[in-house]
Amino acid sequence: MRDKSSPSQKFARLRNAPENFISDEFVSEVRQHGWDDTRRSFIRKSLMAAGAALAGGGVARAATQNPPDQMITEPRPWSTSLGNPVAFHPYGQPSKYEVNLQRRQSPGLTAVPQASVAFSPLQGMFGIITANGLHFERHHQGWVDVDPTEHRFMINGMVKNPKVYTMDDLMRLPSVSRMHFIECGANTAMEWGNVAVPTVQYTHGMLSCCEFTGVPLKYLLQDCGADFKNAQFILAEGNDGSSETRTISMARAMDDVIVAWGMNGEMLRPENGYPLRLVVPGVQGVSWVKWLRRIEVGDKPWNAKDETLGYVDHMPDGTLRQYTSIQECKSVITSPSGGQALLSKGFYNITGLAWSGRGKIKQVDISVDGGRNWKTATLNTPILDKCLTRFNFAWNWDGSPAILQSRAVDETGYVQPTKSQLVAVRGTRSIYHNNAIQSWKVAESGEVFNVHVE
Repeated sequence: MRDKSSPSQKFARLRNAPENFISDEFVSEVRQHGWDDTRRSFIRKSLMAAGAALAGGGVARAATQNPPDQMITEPRPWSTSLGNPVAFHPYGQPSKYEVNLQRRQSPGLTAVPQASVAFSPLQGMFGIITANGLHFERHHQGWVDVDPTEHRFMINGMVKNPKVYTMDDLMRLPSVSRMHFIECGANTAMEWGNVAVPTVQYTHGMLSCCEFTGVPLKYLLQDCGADFKNAQFILAEGNDGSSETRTISMARAMDDVIVAWGMNGEMLRPENGYPLRLVVPGVQGVSWVKWLRRIEVGDKPWNAKDETLGYVDHMPDGTLRQYTSIQECKSVITSPSGGQALLSKGFYNITGLAWSGRGKIKQVDISVDGGRNWKTATLNTPILDKCLTRFNFAWNWDGSPAILQSRAVDETGYVQPTKSQLVAVRGTRSIYHNNAIQSWKVAESGEVFNVHVE
């Protein structure tokens, strides 16, 4: 295999991953009986079968596109007729040809879907912004659609003037808009053990990036007369059925935390906390409390359930490491990636995403031989603080097997670890905070598979 800095060879074709290759019956079976080696094998075989069906369709279409190609030489129906009127859809919708690109559940993750995850389809997304309708979901007791006229937000505790704000009160204050990634602490959790899922949607899809709009929390704390001399922490509380609560340091609260109502230029979606959520850049998603109802100011951590028993790291010595909430530097190749297939030799653009909870991405390196050799990828602008960064790397595939990897470096100098480096420190009992290098194996057939490289 060879790689080049520019696409001087012929452009080759990539077959997309099948979007929905799991039957409802299989989902029900996994929910009832859980995962085992037989079901893991079944999901991989289902993916391969769906991919083969796509490949067959691609070959048939290619055969009909030999010159002359009537798709370009003959007028098409849509170019010789009147189209739909303006405001046909008062709220714009994706094309009917893109309906398969959607959030999806992974079977067996949780006992009930109200306390589960819907993964973003990273393999089919461009740039760094996640469309509102594709933003990943993670709930502890289902999502709710709250009437904004009835929603209230309170600040109490170690403050001179406890206050209750309406949405109108908040939205008349000076606001900011910033782009940040949000990643669930359990993103890539299934990869701590053996290879469990086939595509990047399921390995890394608890990740999104949006422009959030709201009022900086520090303004509200100042408005309430917070005791900045003695207070060390805040507690954020949600207003859904789980009343999710998270401790956040006062230093972070006064830095870049936003009390947000806007996402990508419109109001938050109900699945993402409408009408109000906390935005805590660089910190795991559970701290971005949705349906935000209260901030309490205090002088010590609250040790809530999901910061003492849940969202903790099981260390090799049996201890539980708590409050490790920063999402460390991480990256993943989204194309070519698991479930896709290289249909011919030639040029491919290796592309993906990199991010760090500690600041900006400084560099991304690419390996096509399983980590033996590395070359630097091109970073697309903008490169922002605690935000996704898109990278690209020109690669000429000669048809031989390859293992594709990306390795990110952030502005602190931290280098994304290999799986063996991470396991050496963290052991194999963890669920959260897996930022190991992801590997995709390209077989001679062109099929791309999820593999582990130590």
